Amino acid sequence: MRLKNKTSIVTGGASGFGAGIVRKFVAEGARVMIADINETGAKALANELGDMCVAQRVDVADGSSVKAMMEAAIAEFGAVDIVVNNAGVTHLPNALEDICEEDFDRVLAINAKSVYLSAKHIVPHMKGNKSGAILNVASTAGVSPRPRLSWYNASKGWMITATKSMAVELAPFGIRVNAINPVAGETPLLQSFMGEDTPEIRARFLSTIPLGRFSQPEDMGNAVCFLCSDEASMITGVAMEVDGGRCI
Repeated sequence: MRLKNKTSIVTGGASGFGAGIVRKFVAEGARVMIADINETGAKALANELGDMCVAQRVDVADGSSVKAMMEAAIAEFGAVDIVVNNAGVTHLPNALEDICEEDFDRVLAINAKSVYLSAKHIVPHMKGNKSGAILNVASTAGVSPRPRLSWYNASKGWMITATKSMAVELAPFGIRVNAINPVAGETPLLQSFMGEDTPEIRARFLSTIPLGRFSQPEDMGNAVCFLCSDEASMITGVAMEVDGGRCI
């Protein structure tokens, strides 16, 4: 029960890595707001996990929607101890000059602007409490970029730098900020990263991961739980690779 009596928000929490984080948080005693643009999926997971969870629809790239999410969480829980910025998207693999402007804007809005918006609306609350943990789900793409995913790579590199900058600025207020860098995992985004899902393409992806498997939502849940728990009270500003050795 490492998160007993903690309250949390997990964006993109209805599926994939987000659902893995939600399940781990609940197992470790936290109350969780499952925040997702897929309200139906968020409600289904909340119903499955019971009264430790509430569902909230959110568009993480829209300031008014993020503000409403934060206000709803504070009204529900009284205080918010942990925010996990997990919601993310990618563009399909393509030459960098051929990615359309609409896809570029969408990737930067959901992967980068969302971090700014969540900070804008939760940091004052955490400063008032003189404590808090923020966890940004970045990617190995921000450390060791793959070709043909250039603007996705850039958005995750931005997130890693933002994490470190936030950590330095917020440390005097008792707020820790960390990130994790997952490798490609068994989530709804996997096919988007690969372009198409075939045994040959999967084998090529797996050949770059020394441990020889894709990451699982449970892997992310375990790492995020540690970084957001009091066990990690001396850790801030790290971008921990949860990647089976891919970035070695």
